[in-house]
Amino acid sequence: MSRRLKRVINVVSIMGLIMASMTGCGTKETSNNSNTFKIGGLGPLTGSAASYGNSVKNGAEIAVEEINADGGVKVGDKQVTLELKFEDDEASPDIALTAYNAVMDWGAQSILGCVTSDACLAIKESTYKDGVLMLTPSGSASGCTEYDNGFRLCFTDPLQGVTMADLANELGYQKIAVIYNNSSDYSTGIMEAFKEEAEKNGAEIVACEAFAEGANDFNTQLTKIKGTDAQVIFVPAYYGDASYITTQAAELGMTLPYLGSDGWDGVLAQLTDPSVAEGAIFLSPFFAADEEESVSSFVQKYEEKFSQTPDQFAADGYDSVYVIAAALGKAGTTDSASIINAMTEITVDGITGSVSFTKEGEPNKGARFIEIKDGAYVAR
Repeated sequence: MSRRLKRVINVVSIMGLIMASMTGCGTKETSNNSNTFKIGGLGPLTGSAASYGNSVKNGAEIAVEEINADGGVKVGDKQVTLELKFEDDEASPDIALTAYNAVMDWGAQSILGCVTSDACLAIKESTYKDGVLMLTPSGSASGCTEYDNGFRLCFTDPLQGVTMADLANELGYQKIAVIYNNSSDYSTGIMEAFKEEAEKNGAEIVACEAFAEGANDFNTQLTKIKGTDAQVIFVPAYYGDASYITTQAAELGMTLPYLGSDGWDGVLAQLTDPSVAEGAIFLSPFFAADEEESVSSFVQKYEEKFSQTPDQFAADGYDSVYVIAAALGKAGTTDSASIINAMTEITVDGITGSVSFTKEGEPNKGARFIEIKDGAYVAR
């Protein structure tokens, strides 16, 4: 008997129990309103990574509004509307579990989250035991998709590391310095894959400096790098760390170029002087200035609703809802096992690119690069 049905037993009448049991044990069919499908969103809405979670939430809200305005999702012979409840996990593994339990108590039938890797890793086993689809829009640690109910929309950490190392090789960088967060699975995973691929390409890692979560003074690491013959600094980290590093490097008189991971998206909003990141290149699946109609339409709606330009995390949240809707429609039922199985049978043409999924939960999609020029993001 499902976890949710057990909750129902405690609150409904005997007749309600009999009716619920007739629908079959072990399924995740909607208990109260079969014409509504509930999506539980999880991500940081406060704290140092709040920009990511709020962007995902905002993008997801627009997708839900669009789908519902168009009549919802055709599921078998019914039209089903979507409902989103988004909980703040503060990018914390412990709080993520609390947030997960909150949306499950609400009746979530699929999970959009977590947004960050460490939080995603913390809830993956619970989602597996509960038999609910988990689609992370941006949790890139390889372990996020360990179980067969787990999927991701974004690039994996190893793929990011390899891709950026190959770009460094393409750009002719043979002497490379690295600064990474050794408290983060995300940052460490990308660093390890980058280092291995860069050395395979014949490059030398002349410095590999670590910092801990919450650090805001990088002078020791940067001073060591300044004393090397590095041609570029690779920073696989979130935008907050990137803003501190680029600003403090400039204060030390350093003018080396930067390569970054997808966590750099949003860094310009953190910088008092955008010129410190001039020429930096990072990985991203989304570019807000893309002239493609679907992208420009989303950007316009986002700017009108939230008074800011969407980043890749907003686009990830938007596309993730459309992926869940596509799987729901393909399954033809709100049964979780059927929706999970349907994930490998769909292709969604989203604003982050066309995406399908392997049985291992990984996305088939292309990568693109964003460069910072004259204080703005441009497609490279």
